[in-house]
Amino acid sequence: MNTLKPMHYTDNYLINPSNPITVNLIGAGGTGSRMLTELARMNHSLIALGHAGLQVNIFDDDVITSANQGRQLFADAEVGLPKAVALINRTNRFFGTNWKAVTEQFSTENLKSLPNRGRANMYISCVDTVSARFNIAHFLQHNIENGNYERTKSLYWLDLGNAQNTGQAVLSTIGEIKQPNSNLYRTVSNLPVVTDEFKELLEVERNNNQPSCSLAEALQKQDLFINSTLANLGASLLWKLFREGMTSNRGFFLNLKNFRLEPIAVD
Repeated sequence: MNTLKPMHYTDNYLINPSNPITVNLIGAGGTGSRMLTELARMNHSLIALGHAGLQVNIFDDDVITSANQGRQLFADAEVGLPKAVALINRTNRFFGTNWKAVTEQFSTENLKSLPNRGRANMYISCVDTVSARFNIAHFLQHNIENGNYERTKSLYWLDLGNAQNTGQAVLSTIGEIKQPNSNLYRTVSNLPVVTDEFKELLEVERNNNQPSCSLAEALQKQDLFINSTLANLGASLLWKLFREGMTSNRGFFLNLKNFRLEPIAVD
């Protein structure tokens, strides 16, 4: 019996890329808007450490309403604008990046008209419906043709989701990631996809994607700080992939009401 601790080693391209790591951030709502800021901070820090940094596309077809203000940090002047455009413009001005907004849903049908058909090294989903997760999974499993272009080779999918006071993050590999030989750890090349591992739970989950008419109504559905906490912890998981080159955890379950965090171990 192999008693060594399971460990996943980061794909080498994330550590030493020849170009900025391409990231598709899917969803610009409560969690996605916060994750964009965390990615910008990460990009700035990686470049300062001699890394090529990140190149982010954010996908969202929604527009800003007054109900979004407060939890999602949109200004009065931004009400009525596409969420993706407002967030990307603000991020590019502040950090000097040249990231892109796509004002469409990330779906197999929509991506047919996009360059490289929506491919990226990393996908981060911050969506609020089960159907959106299965659509992303379908795209990754059936529309990825990883060729010789490293900048569009799909490697990881981080899925973030939450209810009113709880949330989770699950990191998956897109295919197998080549692992080095190790005498210290039992290396794990494949991290299961969230829609395979939790398929039964997702299929019975009731979607609740109805828009809120006010901030007060929105806060009845999701706690004020659940999105920012989830985004911060999810970004920390990604940061470890870049800086430590390995991880023994592939996600977590968060209960903000009880202030509890339960890691999901690599196995």
